[in-house]
Formats: sequence, structure tokens, C-alpha cells
Amino acid sequence: MPKDITSSVQDSTLAIIMGGGQGTRLSPLTDRRAKPAVPLAGKYRLVDIPISNCLNSGIRQMYVLTQFNTESLHRHITDAYKFDAFTESFVHILAAQQTPGDDEWYQGTADAVRQNLEYFMGGAKPFKYFLILSGDQLYRMDFKKMLAEHIERDAKLTIATTPVDREDARAFGLMHTDDDSKITRFVEKPGDNNELLDELTMPASLLAQSNIAEDEERFQASIGIYLFNRSALEKCLDNDFKDFGKNIIPKSIEDYNVYSHVFQGYWEDIGTIGSYHEANVSLTDQIPSFNFFEEQPIYTRARFLPTSKINGATIKNGLVSDGCIIEGATITRSLIGVRTVLRYGCHINNSVILGADYYHRNSVNSETGEAEEISIEIGENVIINDAIIDKNVTIGRDVVIQPDDRPDGKYEYCVISDGIVVIPKSTRIPAGTRV
Repeated sequence: MPKDITSSVQDSTLAIIMGGGQGTRLSPLTDRRAKPAVPLAGKYRLVDIPISNCLNSGIRQMYVLTQFNTESLHRHITDAYKFDAFTESFVHILAAQQTPGDDEWYQGTADAVRQNLEYFMGGAKPFKYFLILSGDQLYRMDFKKMLAEHIERDAKLTIATTPVDREDARAFGLMHTDDDSKITRFVEKPGDNNELLDELTMPASLLAQSNIAEDEERFQASIGIYLFNRSALEKCLDNDFKDFGKNIIPKSIEDYNVYSHVFQGYWEDIGTIGSYHEANVSLTDQIPSFNFFEEQPIYTRARFLPTSKINGATIKNGLVSDGCIIEGATITRSLIGVRTVLRYGCHINNSVILGADYYHRNSVNSETGEAEEISIEIGENVIINDAIIDKNVTIGRDVVIQPDDRPDGKYEYCVISDGIVVIPKSTRIPAGTRV
């Protein structure tokens, strides 16, 4: 087992959280917000996961790199992560910008870090270690363990991997290591090439170290978490390579001592509507794969909302966030976000309601031209199955929302993706509509 690291190592580590591109696979949730700002678990945002993992690991200096729809992300981080004047802790956003040397947006993960390298390498504090993280993954990791292994092995680069079976391995970038976890080979998504997969199985000694039975076949899949030494990061980016996974990592394995850090906890890449929906509704299971009820918290913005008020509702496997008003509704395997108002007779099944930023909103009547105040609520006798209802959506009474085996695509009032109905932010659905 590696030795514990000192606080000076944590203070010498800078976390760089990748905000991702346009996030088209999560559209329409990303049409008006950056991917890391997408709501999660009723009251959080995706970006809260890597930030909280860093804070719980004693890493308190972070940059978030993004370039699309940054306003809500910037507002959330500014409101949520405030540190006192007597600490060096920070969470800063670096949005893509034009400079005298580069007038292009980020062309990939490596290019995003390269364009901001002067911020990471400069300043009064010379960081020794750089932790590259994704902004759209759900997991809980103690980065101290990864740092300790990295230092003990004298690694230039450490890559976090998770053991997966043969079927899952087909869609991952796979690392092959020797008995000491030194990476000797990288293969990007081997697909149906079983002969190639046979060459990439985890060695027996590493299975034993990971408490995996020797007769269980496992592969080391990269989960996009990288820990670089300062000099290694500079050298790895001294080129025109665009991405870490496709370009930088394969070349680094050829040139440096690169090791695998095996992570065996829950990990989910939330890159599609299907994975996002399942990650959220699975939190309502009696024993969820990812548990927010841990001693080390997931941090987010404090809203100071009242306790939720529930009048005669039936809830089976549900999560209800702060500030909700639920009147006689039936909720089954669903997640109810902040400030949600559900009127009598609503049936919510296998769905994610993201909630609201406020209880009422001002609007203009299209017929009279006069201002009117609209209650943001889900009206009486509404039925919602297999859906995601984005924030600030107003739904009239007797509305039915469900996929009905329709193909993926855009429809009036909704988008269907991966078989899930998604109602875009701030949509207003008239009473009696079948969506």
C-alpha cells in the first residue's frame, strides 16, 4: 500500500476540470447551459461531483474549462464555492477566448489545456501535479490514493482505470499493464476483436491486489482521469495534438513511465440522455449504486429553501428535493427537483423532474399584450412516464407525457432521445395536451 501523502502534496496539486464541448448528445438539456451545469439528483449540478471529490481529497485549487453557454455554470460556481480571504483555495472558470497567439475555440481536451497553460504554469505558486478531470461523470474518488501511488512509483503520468468485463470493454479505451501496474499498451475501443481483447486482460497479480477472483476476466478501462507531473504535462502538450485520449495518452505510454490507478467504485459517464436519465432515477433505488448519503458530502449551492410540503401523496422509491409542494400525487421511481409543485392526481413514473428556479414567472399574454404572472407547476391529473422535465416548465391539467414507442426525434413540446421524453427548459404545455 502506498504511504499517505502530506498536505504539501495536496497544496501542490492543481485540478483542471474539462467542461466538454457543445454536449449535443445531452440536448436539449445542454441547449441553454454548459454540460457541467446540467442539474443532477434534484439539487446538484454535474460539476459538483469533480469539485466535491477534489475538496474531499484536500485539493482546493481548481479551474473549470468550458466554452459553450457558460452563464449558468459561472453563476452556480460563483454562488456555491466561496472561500475566505485567508486561503489560497479557488474554483475558477476559464472560458475559451481569442488571444494574439490563438483565435480558435478549444479543438479538444488537450488543446483546451494547452491554450490555458500559461495560467496553470505561471503565477506565484508553481504546481507540481496536475489532475485532469471530466465535468460529466458521476463517481466518488479519493484522489489522495492516486497521488500517493503516483509519487511512490515515480510516475510521470498516472491514468485512472476501472475493471470491466469483456462486453463493456469493447466500447472503452483499454490499458494493458505489467504486474506492477505500469502501462505497456493502449487500445482505443477494440469492438468485436476478441483476439485483441485476449491480449489485454488484467494480469493475475493485479486481480489479486484488486480483490478480484483470478478466474474472473477483467480489463482496465480508462475513465478519463489523468494525473501529470509538471514537466510531463509541458512536454506532452508541446505539439498540435488535440485530445488526451486519442493522441496524448498513446504517445505518452511510448515515452514515459505511465501507470494505472485501479478504481473500483461506482463510475458512470453521463454523456447521453439515456445514461443521464438512468443515473438519476437509479438514485431512488433502495440501495443505489451511487450513494449521496455518505459522510463526505457532495457540495452545491445553498438555496435556503423551506422544507418540502407533502399532502396525501403516495411515494414509492422517490427522492424529493427542498422547497417542493406535493398535493395528492403518486410518485414511483422518480426524482423531484427543487421548488417542484405537483397538483392533485398527478402520476409521475420513472421520471426526472428538474424543478424550478422560482415559483412564479412573469410572461406576456400573446392576445392582450399584457403582463401576467404564471405559476410554475404541474397541474392536476397529469401523467408523466419515462421522461425528463427540465427546469421552469409549466404543465396544464390533464396532460399526458410519455414516449409511446415513438422514434427518437423532435416533436411539438418535446424531444425524444434514447426512448426518453425530454421537455425543454421553460416550456409551457396547455391543458389536455398529449405530448
